[in-house]
Amino acid sequence: MKDQQELNKYVSGAYFEVEIGGISGLSGKFTSVSGLGMELEYETYFEGGCMSPHFLVGNAVPQKLILEQGTVTESDGFSKWISEVNSGVSLPTSGDITLKDAAGKAMRSWHINDAVLVSYTGPELNSNSPTLAVSRIVLMYGGCT
Repeated sequence: MKDQQELNKYVSGAYFEVEIGGISGLSGKFTSVSGLGMELEYETYFEGGCMSPHFLVGNAVPQKLILEQGTVTESDGFSKWISEVNSGVSLPTSGDITLKDAAGKAMRSWHINDAVLVSYTGPELNSNSPTLAVSRIVLMYGGCT
């Protein structure tokens, strides 16, 4: 019992719940999410007689969102999304990522804009070790709030 308590001290039980693309999209729970951020391009210009530069906001630079070690809860929707991408249809879609604690209480959320599927890596098929249903999913997206 003491060993289990010691182990629980290092394992939070928190996870990320991901819902992107609605019915024909991604719905799942992941232990790791990286790439949440936003980058903007700026154009610099100088006005006559003024030594300090001015900045004009340009376009948002697409970011890569990486979801790792998870399970897809709506496998039919995700397989439909993969089928659409394989057939050449890749429409940008939006969704939400929510950090939840071990009890399932929402701690923080991010809204993802204009996401498209870049790659999917399934589990390693090894009969001697248990693996999760999804090893890695990479999405390109246009920003988050």
